[in-house]
Amino acid sequence: MSKYQYNAYVLGNVPIKKQRPEIHKLKELGYKFDDAREIVDIFENKVAKYAGSKYAITTDCCSHGLFLALKYIQWQQEHDAEMPIIIPKRTYISAPMQIIQAGFKVEFKDFEWSGLYQLNPTRVWDSAARFTKDMYVGDNALQVLSFQFKKRIPIGKGGIILTDDYDAAKMLKLMSYDGRDLTLPYDHPNHMKTFGYHMYMTPEDAARGILLMDMTPEINDDVCNHTNYLDIEEIMKNIEI
Repeated sequence: MSKYQYNAYVLGNVPIKKQRPEIHKLKELGYKFDDAREIVDIFENKVAKYAGSKYAITTDCCSHGLFLALKYIQWQQEHDAEMPIIIPKRTYISAPMQIIQAGFKVEFKDFEWSGLYQLNPTRVWDSAARFTKDMYVGDNALQVLSFQFKKRIPIGKGGIILTDDYDAAKMLKLMSYDGRDLTLPYDHPNHMKTFGYHMYMTPEDAARGILLMDMTPEINDDVCNHTNYLDIEEIMKNIEI
């Protein structure tokens, strides 16, 4: 029996032939679920097992995964907001933006990286360019992956946070979906658990992720490194914040 008992997941009144096909395709392949929201759980468990982490928390994009991980360590007071978070100067522009939007300062260093890098000295890692077997770095890291259309699992948009930290996984799951416990109805007095954000992955996108994972090799090269990016430290000097 599904843990999502409060309200069946509604696919709407759109004819099946006009709905996105991924959920129906999973059924055809033998995946078992009573409620479509269970597909997100299946995808999270599948990625965690593949990556070598205990938990995986889906988000609607990698950038929001970074943001949520940073807000979590802020909430836990793990990092002094006055101490800059160090990242490579050659990376995607979203990384420093998420650091600043989460309430921290950013500092750029010129160093080489491939696939992933740490947001030093925090336990947050930007792993947008890596998807391969046993990729989790360990040490209770909050390691954020990307499912953007140029990545190994090209859902189109989406992200996931890998971690071995149970408390972080539980809180990040709540934070990603408006702070709500999805197993409780809207009118339950305790269905709101924390302050949250509207940054969840839909069952349809999770279903696409499962289908793509089933046809992806276990071992994959990184999709990019520092040589693929401009010096964003210089670019950001011309951006009003």
